[in-house]
Amino acid sequence: MKKALFIDRDGIVNKKIPHDYVKKIEEFSFQDEILPILQWGKSRDYLLILITNQQGIGKGIMSESDLQTIHQHMNSILLDKIGLCFDDIYFCPDLAESESFRRKPNPGMLLEAIEKWHINPQQSWMIGDSISDAKAGKISGTHTILVGNYSAEQVPEADFIIKDLQDVLSILEHTKGQ
Repeated sequence: MKKALFIDRDGIVNKKIPHDYVKKIEEFSFQDEILPILQWGKSRDYLLILITNQQGIGKGIMSESDLQTIHQHMNSILLDKIGLCFDDIYFCPDLAESESFRRKPNPGMLLEAIEKWHINPQQSWMIGDSISDAKAGKISGTHTILVGNYSAEQVPEADFIIKDLQDVLSILEHTKGQ
């Protein structure tokens, strides 16, 4: 079985736009700290899988075509900068109130990827910056890293809670037996 780094997009791969959505490539800006994390994962045979809620589509603020353009742009820059890109991308356009099984905190997108790619969730990680990321990862059986100002009491689903994305690599390197 394979292993994967499941990675949230907004706030982890790219900078979030407060109270808005990344709707076009001009608004997409990488978090520099994600590049060594992706390189580390690929060099250790992890699949790199993007898992992202994109309710801007459900709200009619952007289209699936807009999102595909952004993701193609993202992967193109990754190929140019570090010679790799995401192995797969899962997104959920559903609104939060839909309670869709695919929308984080539900595990649908992760479970789809686990089945498609024959991934062992116990050897995999979900990396995100929202409580819903940690919950989805835990429900699907992965280890979870939550980036942000949270406490263990707030998010018992998170195996690790860190303030800065740059600390993710240290956790991955020191827990590689998991």
